[in-house]
Amino acid sequence: MHLSRRGLLSGSAGVAAVSLAGCSAGEDSVQLSGFTGIAMPATDSDRWVIEGEVMEQLLKDKGYQTVLEYAENNADDQIAQIQSMVDQGAEFLIIGAVDNTSLGQVLLQAKNQGVYIIAYDRLILETPDVDYYASFDNNQVGVLQAEHIIKKLDLENQDGPFNIELFSGSLTDSNSEYFFQGGLDTLERYIYEDKIRILSGQTEQDVTATKDWNGVVAMDRMTELLETYYEDDPLHAVLSPYDGISRGIVAALKEGGYNPGADDFPIVTGQDAEARSVRAIKEGNGQTQTVFKDTRDLADIAVSMVEAIVAGRTPEVNDLGTYENGFKHVPAYLLEPVNVDASNYVEILIDSEYLTAEEIDNAEEDLEF
Repeated sequence: MHLSRRGLLSGSAGVAAVSLAGCSAGEDSVQLSGFTGIAMPATDSDRWVIEGEVMEQLLKDKGYQTVLEYAENNADDQIAQIQSMVDQGAEFLIIGAVDNTSLGQVLLQAKNQGVYIIAYDRLILETPDVDYYASFDNNQVGVLQAEHIIKKLDLENQDGPFNIELFSGSLTDSNSEYFFQGGLDTLERYIYEDKIRILSGQTEQDVTATKDWNGVVAMDRMTELLETYYEDDPLHAVLSPYDGISRGIVAALKEGGYNPGADDFPIVTGQDAEARSVRAIKEGNGQTQTVFKDTRDLADIAVSMVEAIVAGRTPEVNDLGTYENGFKHVPAYLLEPVNVDASNYVEILIDSEYLTAEEIDNAEEDLEF
C-alpha cells in the first residue's frame, strides 16, 4: 500500500508548514514509548477501516504499541474505549470523534495523565485538551462539490433556473459545517442571480443534516422532498456531502421515477471515493462525482505527529487560525482534497493504488449504504 509523506513535506493546504515554538512537546522530560490508542467512529464507512488499519500498521512499524477500537457511532461506547486506552497506559490518543462535544471529561482525565491528544479529521469541540488536529481543507470539499454542479449545469452560460436541493452531514461532526458552508458559499452567487432555485427553501444546516451520515435517513428525506416539492417540477442537482448519503439519495431518485443514465437524472455529488460510489460514477449509474481525500496520507500525518513528539520535536502544522473549538484555535495540518469524476478516477484512484479496478467493478451497488 502506498504510504506517502508528500502531504506533510509539501505544505499541501497552501500554507507553509510551521513549528509551534513554546509547545510542550519538546519540553517533556519523560521518555515516551509511543503507545497510541486509535479511536475510530465506525466501520460502516470504508475510509475509517482503511485509515485505522494504516495507522495501526505505521505505528507498529515504528515499534510502538497500539490499540485500535471502533465505536460504531455510539458516543458512550467511544468514551468507554478512550478511557480504557488511557487505563492501559496509552500516551497518545488519535481520535475520530463520534460526537464532537461529548469527550471533554474523558480527555480532561487523559490530559491529567500526560496524554497527547490528536483530533483526527473531526475537530473535537468544547475542550482545551486537544493538542493537534489532522485533517483536510474541509471547506474546499464543499467548494469542489458545488463547482462540479456549476460545471455540469453550465451555469456560467445557461440562465436556468435549475432546481437544486442541499444535504449536509451529521450535526455531531464539526466537519459537516465546513463542507456545507463551502458548498453553499460557492452556489450563493447563482442563487442570487436566480439561476439556482431551492424549492424546499431548506438552506440551513440543521434542516439539511443527516443523522449519523446515514444513507437510509438521506433516502427518506430525499423521498419526502420529491413528494412535497417535485411532483410537477424537475430536480436538476443534489449537493450531497458524502458517498453513503449520495447512495441513499440516488436510491430515492430511482424510486421516484428518475432513471440513471438519462439526461434528466439529477447531478449528485459525494465524498470519500468509496468503491460502490466510484463504480456508479464510472458506469453513469446515478452519482456523478466524489471528493477524494487520500486517507493514507492523513493517517501518515497523524502518525508523524506522534513520532515527532516521541523524538522530542514539535509536530509541523500549516494552519494556526482556522479551527477554533470553543476554547482555542487548535494547531492543524490540512491536506488538499481532490475532485473525482468519470474523467479522472483511473488516474486519481487506480494509478495511486488507492483502489483497484477489480475492487471498483466488484463493488456492491445495492441499498447497502
